[in-house]
Amino acid sequence: MIAILASPIGRVLGALAVAASLMGLSWLHGHQRGAASERQAILTRSVEVLRERNRVDEQARNMDSPELCRALGGKWVLEDNDCQ
Repeated sequence: MIAILASPIGRVLGALAVAASLMGLSWLHGHQRGAASERQAILTRSVEVLRERNRVDEQARNMDSPELCRALGGKWVLEDNDCQ
């Protein structure tokens, strides 16, 4: 077994095994960094969406019925006191 490692073919195979291991570790490290970056981007977008939703909710909460009706694209009819 040791004779194979000492031979020229054994050295080439050993070098190929080390190179393949280093390439695999490099790929794994890059994959993990990319996944972490994507998670961060998704979290940032979720926070932005939540803030926007809270802003819209606050605006809608402060509107009376006719204003809310108009904001949603309807027309407030005074006779029926209803939104159409």
